[in-house]
Amino acid sequence: MLLTITLTKQDKDKMGNYAFPTANRSGLKREDFQKTVGGKQTDLYILKNRSGAELCVTNYGAIVPAIMMPDKEGRFASVVLGHDNIDAVIGSPEPFLGSTIGRYGNRIAKGRFTLDGKQYNLNINNGPNSLHGGPEGFHRAVWDAEAVDAQTLVLRHVSPDGDEGFPGKVEVEMTYRLTDDNEFVIEYAAKADRTTIINLTNHAFFNLAGIGDPTPRVEDDVVTINADHFIPIDETSIPTGEVLRVEGTPMDFRQPHRVGERINDDYEQLRIGRGYDHCYVLNKAEAGELTFAAKCHCPASGRTLEVYTTEPGVQLYTGNWLGGFGGAHGATFLERSAICFEAQHFPDTPNRHYFPPCRLEPGMTYRQTTVYKFGVE
Repeated sequence: MLLTITLTKQDKDKMGNYAFPTANRSGLKREDFQKTVGGKQTDLYILKNRSGAELCVTNYGAIVPAIMMPDKEGRFASVVLGHDNIDAVIGSPEPFLGSTIGRYGNRIAKGRFTLDGKQYNLNINNGPNSLHGGPEGFHRAVWDAEAVDAQTLVLRHVSPDGDEGFPGKVEVEMTYRLTDDNEFVIEYAAKADRTTIINLTNHAFFNLAGIGDPTPRVEDDVVTINADHFIPIDETSIPTGEVLRVEGTPMDFRQPHRVGERINDDYEQLRIGRGYDHCYVLNKAEAGELTFAAKCHCPASGRTLEVYTTEPGVQLYTGNWLGGFGGAHGATFLERSAICFEAQHFPDTPNRHYFPPCRLEPGMTYRQTTVYKFGVE
C-alpha cells in the first residue's frame, strides 16, 4: 500500500533567512524535527519548486527524510526512505539513512592509514573497518543551516582536529538546491588547516515507486551505469586491490538491466555483498568533470532518476541489509526496498595510492557537485 499525505496549514515561522510555509505534500511537521542535540537546535526545512516537488531536509546529519516527486499519472510520493520525527531519525536502525557522509565515505581497512609518514587510527564501526567517517561522523552532526530562498539551503559544519581519528580541522559548506527541472543539486566545498583526507557523499536510499507499507522492492527497477570497470571487494567489503572490467559479469550495467535480473547469480562479488554493494569506476575523459554516472527507471511508477557527478566513482547499493524497520507515516523498509547511488572517491583510497587521491592540504579547497535529476517516462 502506498502512502497518502494530508497537507498541513500554513504559518509564517522563520527558518534561517527565508520564511517557509508549513503546508506541504510530505506530511512532515517542523515541530516534530525540533530538538536540542549536543547544545544545538535541530529543525526541518522544506524546499519547493514551481512544479510542486519538495525536498525535505533536517540539519541533523544534513539528512533528507523525504523527496516528493510525481509519477507518470502526476501523483506525488516520497521517493526516499526516511523518518517523520527527529527521535526516529536519531534512533534509526539504519544510521546513515538519507544523510551526508564524512569525513570519509565508504570503508577504510582496519580503520588505519598513513599520511606523510604518520599512522592514524580511526574509530571502528563496521567489522574490522571504519565506515562512512565512523560512528559519530557527519551523519551525527547538527549542521548550521541558512535558508537562502524557497529552493536553496546552505549547510555548514566544522569538524575538529582528531574528529573520529582524522587529522586537521575541516570546515565544510554544502548547498542543497531543488531546481525547477526537478533536480536535487548538491555542491560541496571543504577546507582544512592541516593535511588530511576527505571523501564526502550523500546516502539517500531511493525508491522510485514511492515509500509504503511495505515499501516495494527494487528488483524491477532498470539501471544503467556509465562504467567499464568496478572495484571488487573481499569478505569485509574492502577493495582487493584489483580494478576489474564489468564485461561478461553480472556487474555490467553499461546497457539497461533490471536490478533483479542477475542479483542472485552465483557470482562471488554478489555473494559477498548479498547483492550489489560496489563502487563503479565512472568513464570520464577528464578528472573532475560533471558527467553522467547512472540512471534508474521504475516501470511501475514511470519515475526516473539520473545521476551526474564530478566524482570518479559511484557506489551502487541495493539495500541488501535493510531489516524491515518502520519509517515515515507507517512505511516499512524491507531488504532490497531501496537503491543508492553514492557519488564518491573509491573505498580505502588512503591505503591504495594508485586510486585517485583524496588528500586535502591547507590552502586547497575540496569541491564536488552531484546532481540527482528526477523525471518520468
